[in-house]
This record gives sequence, structure tokens and C-alpha cells, in this order.
Amino acid sequence: MSQKNKIYTITTLGLNGTVVEVETNLSRHLPTVVLVGLPDAAVSEARERVWAAIENSGLEFPRMKVVVNLAPAQIRKEGSAFDLAIALSILQASSQLVWQTEARQAFIGELALSGELKSVKGVLACVSLLKDFGFTEVFLPLANAKEASYIEGIKIFPAANLQEVILHLQGDKIIPAQNLASFESCLAKDAVDWQDVKGQMQAKRVLEIAAAGGHNVLLVGPPGAGKTMLAKAFLSILPAPDFSAALATSKVHSLAGLLSVEQPLINSRILRSPHHSASVSSIVGGGSTPKPGEISLAHNNVLFLDEILEFPRVVLEALRQPLEDKIITVSRIKGTCNFPADFILLATANPCPCGYLTDKTKECRCKPVEIERYQKKLSGPLLDRIDLHLLVQRVEINELKQASILQETSELVRSKIAQAQAKQKNRFSKENILFNNQLNHKLLKKYCYLEKTSEDILQTAAKSLGLSARAYFKVLKVARTIADLADREQIIEADILEALQYRARIFN
Repeated sequence: MSQKNKIYTITTLGLNGTVVEVETNLSRHLPTVVLVGLPDAAVSEARERVWAAIENSGLEFPRMKVVVNLAPAQIRKEGSAFDLAIALSILQASSQLVWQTEARQAFIGELALSGELKSVKGVLACVSLLKDFGFTEVFLPLANAKEASYIEGIKIFPAANLQEVILHLQGDKIIPAQNLASFESCLAKDAVDWQDVKGQMQAKRVLEIAAAGGHNVLLVGPPGAGKTMLAKAFLSILPAPDFSAALATSKVHSLAGLLSVEQPLINSRILRSPHHSASVSSIVGGGSTPKPGEISLAHNNVLFLDEILEFPRVVLEALRQPLEDKIITVSRIKGTCNFPADFILLATANPCPCGYLTDKTKECRCKPVEIERYQKKLSGPLLDRIDLHLLVQRVEINELKQASILQETSELVRSKIAQAQAKQKNRFSKENILFNNQLNHKLLKKYCYLEKTSEDILQTAAKSLGLSARAYFKVLKVARTIADLADREQIIEADILEALQYRARIFN
């Protein structure tokens, strides 16, 4: 008898994965199918799907006791992606399928009752992990082929049904390997052009700094000041992502099941904008098995919290770790996952419940105690983690026509930002970081050197404004970005003074 091949597939927990070995034993007992190895309900239901798929593919399901083991047994198996591997293991155990290969093969896919292979979520992350584990070939549904084809160094064999996989393994009809997809980045779709935002020159300047250095922003102002429109236009000045950033973002979206056949890779900048009624788990991630939330879906992109003070305080405090560490740790009974969360936080807020506390024309009718309670939703530690704070005012009607003459286009601003980012990438090429917002204390000393006068200005301002150590370093990072936008290597006094403007105390 020919030596039987082991059947491999993969299970994931967050962006980490474990190779699963599928083995089948047949014994002469009453016909039944037993799945062992901590399967969830979806995996257990594979018995009926696999039984029907094998019969409808012109093969015979063994009329014996069939025990299928998914090893390692201590790791819980979830989802329907194990169907294909289970079917092949049963066919191999019953000697209906025999093949020899030197390649390390893995199998992913859900089976329909007809034997058709249906798409599963998380394929991009799974194939990437399989490549890291040393696999050279992976068989998966036709609908997931384009998504998987962005991973280099592993052969992708897309199949429409179980019979196609069997014919390929037996050498009767070879499935053509999927060609490696070429990456083409593009600019954000449907973004408001920079020149369509009238006035608000200082707010635009703040957002340019944020885009260039990856800094977090808080815009506070009355209704009608244009805060939301500025946020929507922010995407238009962000340079298109490179392949590495697009792939990292797409892996998270793949795990969440958000990639489609039409768009198998997130190749443009996106803005995640959850509503203030969203739950904690939908923002930070969670569920019985940890799944990525909004802050991870915004990885390498923008998380927009419109009216941030309307969000529950527990949601806002959950932002502390990802804003500092650029990852979010989600712990549940079934495991602990680290999801990437390196995003730009763009938050807007009204200064009080009615919104008109800082307005020049409308009177605020809120009581002092209501204003204090409202503003205290943003704690000091969270405000410390936001680099740029700005109070914005409404643009007067008579200024709108004058302002339209002086507006810069998104293309012009984006080119300046791309130049500043290129400067940073070149500077940090040996430091394993890309942008100024990722500078740690050690690197700040190396790349943010100040002349004596600039240092004196910063220290004096830090004492008078009561800046914490974190806020002090935030000012340095912002000053570094301001210098980069001006194409200067040395941080000068003007850079420090401008950066200090954006640490003015608005709340608390």
C-alpha cells in the first residue's frame, strides 16, 4: 500500500496561527462520523456537509465508524474552513484517494452539499502563515484565489469543487497555479478635496502636520465649524499606501471577513468612523473568540471619532493602550490576541453639551456643572496621548469667497506630505520605524536635538503649561515633523513655538 500523506490545514487566533493535522480512522462499527479535537458547532456540522459532498462528487462515503481527529487537540477549532481537509482525509483513509508528492500541501475551504468549494474568511492571513510555516502549496476555493495571490513564495491552487482537487492530486487534471497578483496602490476614493474646505487655514495646517508625522488630532469647536468636513478631506492628503502597509491592513480585514472578491486587498487609505453608540468590543475587538475591532481595522489608516465626547467613557479609556503601544491586547477565555493598531486618531468634539461655549455669535446656555461633567469624559491621560489640540471657529459667510482664491489642492498638499514622509523613512531606515510619531525616548535624543535657546523655550513652556513628560515628548515629535515639512534637518525655535501652540489646554 502506498504511504499515506498527512492532511494539513490551519486555524488562527488573531493574526497568529497553528497548523492542524487531520487524520481519519475507519473501524467496523455502526456507520457514524465522530469529530474530535475541540471542534465548535460549525466544525461539528462538517460531518453532514462532507458526507453529502463526497457522495455528490461521485465517490462513496465509508459505511463504517469514521473518527476524524483534528490535532493538536487542545486548541479549539472554529469555522467551516476545515471541510476540504476532512473530506480528503476520509477519502485517503478509505483508499479512494492515493497520491504522492514532495511538496508540503495545505487545504482550506468550506464544502457545499454539492461538493462545491465556498469561500472562507481569513484566507490572506492563513496563506501568509502557511508560507511562514514552510508550506509550498495551498488548495483553496476559487472565490479566495485573488486574495491569496498577493502572497509571494507559495503556490496557490484555486478549485471550484472537491472533484477538481481530487483529479489534481491524482494527476488526472492539473489545476493551473494562480498567478502572483501585481500590487497597484490608489488614492482614497470619494474623499473631499482639500480646496473644497473653505477657510480654516490653521486647522488645515494641523492636519497637514498630522498626516506627515502620523500624529493624533483633536479638533474642538461649535457646530458648523467644518470639523467633520475637515476629517473627510483628511484622507485626500494622505499618500497612497505601499504594499507592506496595504498587506498588513488587509490581513486584519480578511480575519474580519470584510474583503470581497471585487476588492481582495485594501490598496488605498481608509477612514473608519464608528458611531458613538458602538460597543466596547466593536471598537477594541472581542467576542468569545477575539476578533479585530475598529481600531485594528484602522491599522495604517485613520480612526475618526466624530463627537468623541458622546462615546462612553469606558470606550475612550480603552484607547489608551493602542495609542501608546500601537497594538491592542484582547483577552478572552478562549485566548489572548495582539492585534495591530497603529492608526491616526482624528477626533472632533463640541466644547459643551449645546456646542456653543466657544462660539462668537451664539450664546451657550449650559450650566457650569454640565460643561465640567461633559468635558471630563476625556481624561487627562487620554488627552496626553493626543499630539495636536486645536480650537476651531466657524468661517464667516463674507470670508468664504475670499478664502476660495487661496486654497491649495489635495494633490499639492499630498506631495509636500509625501516628501516629508520620505525624509522620515530615509532617516529611520535602520531603526525599524517609519514616522516621527513612533519615536521612543532613546530615538528622540538621537533625532530631535535642540539648540540651547530652543531647549530653554521648551522647558519654560512645559513648566508654565504644566506639561507631563509624555506631553513634553509629544511636542518634540511634532516639532520634528514641522521641521521635516519645511525640509530642515535641524529643529529651530519657530518649530518648537508652533508645536507648543497645539498643546493649549482646551479641556480640564
